[in-house]
Amino acid sequence: MIAYLVRRILFGALTVVGVLLLLFVLFFLVATPDDIARKAIGDKALPEALAQWKAAHGYDRPRIWNPQRPFDTILADHFRRMLTFDFGRSDADDTPISERLRSGVGPSLSLTVPLFVVGVFLAVGLALLIAYLRDSYLDRAMLGLCVLIMSVSILLYIVAGQYLVGKVLRWFPISGFDPSPAVIARFLALPILIGLIAHLGQEVRFYRTLFLEECGRDYVRTAYAKGCSPALTMRRHVLRNALIPILTDVVIEIPFLFTGSILLESFFGIPGLGTVTVDAINGNDFATLRVMVYIGSLFFIVGQIATDVSYTLVDPRVRLE
Repeated sequence: MIAYLVRRILFGALTVVGVLLLLFVLFFLVATPDDIARKAIGDKALPEALAQWKAAHGYDRPRIWNPQRPFDTILADHFRRMLTFDFGRSDADDTPISERLRSGVGPSLSLTVPLFVVGVFLAVGLALLIAYLRDSYLDRAMLGLCVLIMSVSILLYIVAGQYLVGKVLRWFPISGFDPSPAVIARFLALPILIGLIAHLGQEVRFYRTLFLEECGRDYVRTAYAKGCSPALTMRRHVLRNALIPILTDVVIEIPFLFTGSILLESFFGIPGLGTVTVDAINGNDFATLRVMVYIGSLFFIVGQIATDVSYTLVDPRVRLE
């Protein structure tokens, strides 16, 4: 297992290098430092102002090769900053990007963690129930409802939820965020509810398919032949044997809890990392956007490795070799 993990970590490190090279091409070769400077201070800025801005942000150096000082290039600085998590300052307002990340991770986690935990347990529980009641009217009705939920854009859920629950009924605030323990639940209740509704149909359908596939296995018929009740068989056997594909879907989502939800945070005014990403796009803040893409890629790679390790925790037959 140790050798397998070492190989996976080395492969992940190579993937990170590939991501950094791709980011360099996109942000410094396709979009040149001159383009970044013009987006930051205006297209009609004087050449002297552009040169001054590039010098202040370290974009005045050679991009790839410097004969006098080989490591004094934008490429070398890009790798050094990303690999050491010294992300520098924003192109828009010179705010340290690390401060933005620290201030945004709390609001993002306060939204994504409850949404993730409640969503997983609710989706697995409903899928197990309708798989237990398969071929019944309830199964068909729930399946049709899941298809209907999946067919509606999350934007419609957000707009309808803000209008009905926030404006008409006035149960919860339409937007805003207050981290105080006494009122934080009021600001997060509506986006969590909308997030659950928007993703529930897809998750329930997927888990239901997994459970129905397991219900046709020989071990299920053997359990029935031994006198196990259908409910006990579903809970102890079907659920446990379906955990590997469920873990593949669940564990890989955990790292992205830290990057926030772009749509929910933007529409509900939650100052998380999703909002940081949207602000970077709208403000032409290439430095912050580059960091957010890199962090998302890094979390995805970590999630892939964690998914492989989690297989051995739920199925002793799996060996990482």
